[in-house]
Amino acid sequence: SVHVLSPGYVNARLEKETPIFNKQRIDFAPPEKINSLVVSSNQLCMSLGKDTLLRIDLGKPDEPNQVELGRKDEAKVYKMFLDHTGSHLLIALNTSECLYLNRSVQKVRALSRWKGHLIESVGWNKFLGSETNTGPILVGTAQGQIYEAEISVSEGSLFSTNPDQYFRQVYTLEEESGPAPVCCLEIERGIEGKFFIIATTRKRLFQFVGKVPEGTEQQGFSSIFALHADHLPSFREFPASFGFSEIAFYTPKLRSNPRSFAWMMGNGVLYGTLDYSRPDSILSDERVWVYPSDIDITVNKPISIVLTQFHFLLLLPDRVKAVCTLNGQVVFQDLFLEKFGLLTRMIKDPTVQQIWIHTEKVVFRYHVQRESRDVWKMYMNMNKFDLAKEYCKDRPECLDIVLAKEAEHCFQNKRYLDSAKCYALTQNYFEEIALKFIEAKQEEALMEFLIKKLNNLKPSEKTQTTLLTTWLTELYLNWLGILEGDPSQRNLYLDTREKFRTFLSSPKNKDCLFNNRASIYELLASHGDTEHMVYFAVIMQDYERVVAHHCQHDEYDEALNVLSRHRDEKLFYKFSPVLIQHIPKKVVDAWISMGSRLDARNLIPALVNYSQSASTQQINEAIRYMEFCVYQLEETQQAIHNYLLSLYALCRPDSLLSYLEQAGTNPNRIHYDLKYALRLCAEHGHHHACVHIYKVMELYEEAVDLALQVDVDLAKSCADLPEDDEELRKKLWLKIARHVVQEEKDVKKAMACLSSCALLKIEDVLPFFPDFVTIDHFKEAICNSLEDYNKHIEELKREMEEATQSAKRIREDIQEMRNKYGSVEPQEKCAACDFPLLNRPFYLFLCGHMFHYDCLLQAVFPNLPAYKQAKLEDLQKKLAATSQPSKSHHRPKDTDSISLGKGQQSREQIKADIDDIVAAECVYCGELMIRSIDKPFIDPQKYEEEMQSWL
Repeated sequence: SVHVLSPGYVNARLEKETPIFNKQRIDFAPPEKINSLVVSSNQLCMSLGKDTLLRIDLGKPDEPNQVELGRKDEAKVYKMFLDHTGSHLLIALNTSECLYLNRSVQKVRALSRWKGHLIESVGWNKFLGSETNTGPILVGTAQGQIYEAEISVSEGSLFSTNPDQYFRQVYTLEEESGPAPVCCLEIERGIEGKFFIIATTRKRLFQFVGKVPEGTEQQGFSSIFALHADHLPSFREFPASFGFSEIAFYTPKLRSNPRSFAWMMGNGVLYGTLDYSRPDSILSDERVWVYPSDIDITVNKPISIVLTQFHFLLLLPDRVKAVCTLNGQVVFQDLFLEKFGLLTRMIKDPTVQQIWIHTEKVVFRYHVQRESRDVWKMYMNMNKFDLAKEYCKDRPECLDIVLAKEAEHCFQNKRYLDSAKCYALTQNYFEEIALKFIEAKQEEALMEFLIKKLNNLKPSEKTQTTLLTTWLTELYLNWLGILEGDPSQRNLYLDTREKFRTFLSSPKNKDCLFNNRASIYELLASHGDTEHMVYFAVIMQDYERVVAHHCQHDEYDEALNVLSRHRDEKLFYKFSPVLIQHIPKKVVDAWISMGSRLDARNLIPALVNYSQSASTQQINEAIRYMEFCVYQLEETQQAIHNYLLSLYALCRPDSLLSYLEQAGTNPNRIHYDLKYALRLCAEHGHHHACVHIYKVMELYEEAVDLALQVDVDLAKSCADLPEDDEELRKKLWLKIARHVVQEEKDVKKAMACLSSCALLKIEDVLPFFPDFVTIDHFKEAICNSLEDYNKHIEELKREMEEATQSAKRIREDIQEMRNKYGSVEPQEKCAACDFPLLNRPFYLFLCGHMFHYDCLLQAVFPNLPAYKQAKLEDLQKKLAATSQPSKSHHRPKDTDSISLGKGQQSREQIKADIDDIVAAECVYCGELMIRSIDKPFIDPQKYEEEMQSWL
């Protein structure tokens, strides 16, 4: 078996856990016995001996402040009261007097108006009190009276006036036997200006409730007490009493009002929460913790009580007991040694949540640390699972225990769905839980459990994910199959179907479902659920399966919609042959909407198969798509154009010819196969189209031959096409003339051919006529032809005369050139070597340049063509071989030195031939210089040699 989740947590404590209430003895040895101790806002005040008061700022414990009460009589400190700011200290004396000390002064002041009253309790005003003014406060006396008072310290001159502004009685608390001491007073403000005043006696807890109009809070609480002048306020009473009672409150951080209370009285401790929304009493969820047998109110009665978030602590003469307010169990007990003496009082600083205990000579302090650490367990045992989870959300090992307990609780109470949700979050073994639901036949709860478990898996746990996904699919299909057959469960069926589809389309399950889609398809197929098979295929983007399904069920429009929506080219190619058989127009529309994304060549097989079995109207759809490809997409593929040609040839001959003409006559820009097109048109007898193709192929004779079978004018248009080949044009026109004369026997039309083509003469056409024919029809043509011949003869005569005159002028020019000469000065030099010219044979050119014979030969020879170089060398050899002595006088080139002798060439003839080659033109002014402009100055073959000569 495969465990879907990791094993349970290992809960091991490596170190001893710090206790919740951690006691610390204060390093302080009082010089005198401690009478009383109060602390608030980190300000500690301690009464020592008879006349000493010690004030300590706990933020600066090394700087204590000592104040003398200045009493000479036997008065002792009875009780001390410190307000919430730590600024106002009231000192009640056993002589029914009261002293006041402000934190900012050193001198104690007597409150004259308070004299004659033994103060038992003070209710501070937390809403209007400040460091210099207490605001209206309530004072309880041992005689049962409640007084309202106010103490104010003037900032200008602190003692110019009495600090007690007023002191007036507002109420008297009574028990069955009459007035009773006011043990505790507490003032709290609720909502909508409502105030709650709690006052306790030895056996009773009173509540005074009333509204103080907004803006009149400074006037005090008289109006609230006045409401109860004629009748007692609501109170709680218990029969037993040990002479006093004490109430404690717990205020959470960041809140101004207490959230819970605990009242220590004769019968035990009454504790609960405070609900400020209640109209007459804020006490809620009240419970009584009865003193156990080890607490005897006659011998070791409780002395003090403090309240924390989840516990109240009772101070006994020799120990401290901590009781959990959740279950009433004593969770902590701390026994003090006898050497410290009897415990006197316990008090809590509400601002820093520290608890102080003192005897007459020792002071202890308790730190409350992680008080809520075990609260989760208590809430769990009370079946308050939400609260239990709240208090262990940062402790996964504890949270797992709570979830398991909650899951088991829900299972036992047949709340299977809730149980499944909780079990899915636990570390319990997967198989055990699954079997539990299977045995209980709770498939819906099992599915819920599997879904939650699946959602909690990590991406790396692929095997577990696959198992759960497959199992859930099977369960969903089974459940849907059961519900579908029950009409009364229609709504549940729809809801379950929606959940199943959400499961299939969940992004988190996408990869797993995709990798195992073959198995899912098999499951869907085994259940015959084609609806969800299609749905799943769409989610998996397996559109091929979707389209195939629609086609199998003759849902061709749906199949095409899927193709059009997802625009997959391969699917179009695959399913188009089927779809076009049934919805051709819609398919072609879909193809056109795809535009260039589809390769029309891949669709031709579908169109060919379709067009072979379809009617003309249906073939028009194929033509429509091919025309879209050719004219809109400007396709150049030969297969597309050839197929369009075949469709035109089959159904639209008129469109065929217009298509061919639009394609043009340039073979390099034509996209169809000319030979295929010619064969296709010939097979279907489209002669006009064949003629056009012949013209494109430049087969003009075939074009004319075929055109003559159709239309003579068409043949004439073909005959004029070979513009650069007059012989071929003449031949084509002769074909037309022969056809007109021999086939049509139309002499007039034959004569029209003569006028249409200037290349034809009457004598070219005459052989085509029969031997016996009247001359009347072409008499004019013959006359015109004779006249043309006569004109041509006259023109030739004129040209001959012009040629004769031209020859005569040339002879005269030659004779004139023979007599032409030039003068050379003695100081003239060769233009090539710059040596005197007359030293050697030379040439003189009309341009004025003069060269030695050998210098000119050296300059000209490299630039002559190879055959002239060979001829020049041969002439030089012949000149050297002649026996005539070399006494030549070289004349300029323009002198006539050419003589034509009979037999072997004369020396003069050889020299003349050499002059024709060497001195044909000036080497500086003739074409030779122009042709040599792109030749390098240095022969590339001699470049290295030339470069070395310069180094």
